[in-house]
Amino acid sequence: MFGGSWGTTLGILYAETHPDRVTDLILSGVTTTRPRELDWLYRGGVAPLLPEQWARFRAGVPVAERDGDLIEAYHRLLHDPDPETRAQAADGWCRWETATGGSGPGPALAGRFANPAYALAFARIVIHYFRDAAWLEDRRLLRDTGALAGIPETMVHGRLDLQAPLVTAWEVKRA
Repeated sequence: MFGGSWGTTLGILYAETHPDRVTDLILSGVTTTRPRELDWLYRGGVAPLLPEQWARFRAGVPVAERDGDLIEAYHRLLHDPDPETRAQAADGWCRWETATGGSGPGPALAGRFANPAYALAFARIVIHYFRDAAWLEDRRLLRDTGALAGIPETMVHGRLDLQAPLVTAWEVKRA
């Protein structure tokens, strides 16, 4: 089972649910989609490391919502009836995704987001799951790691991949 970023959450969940179907786990950009990880990425935890990009991300929502829940604010904008509002919100979300994803905080947008329809779909899907912490009980994946006993694992989490705190990979390894 291979998973990267959100795929690590899915990979761990699948392996814990069906350990008899998994021979190995390879995880990169390790996240378990816990509320504290979502707070890290979308509620200011990582902001001190990327202040310019965080300011741009916050500027993508109305002033009155910038100190609130940015996931909810972007959700509303990504479902606005105005196509330009949706496109601007998708661009803002995907620029933040690019800045935190390990390629560095430069102004460029990751190539995969060049297609506006893809960017909108990507942002909507991410928010769909992250609005409710992927419907996972907090720490569930860490709690149930006993099901992974005997399954060889390899985890890779670059120090510049800021989409989940580096400590998450350590916590998964220890569990």
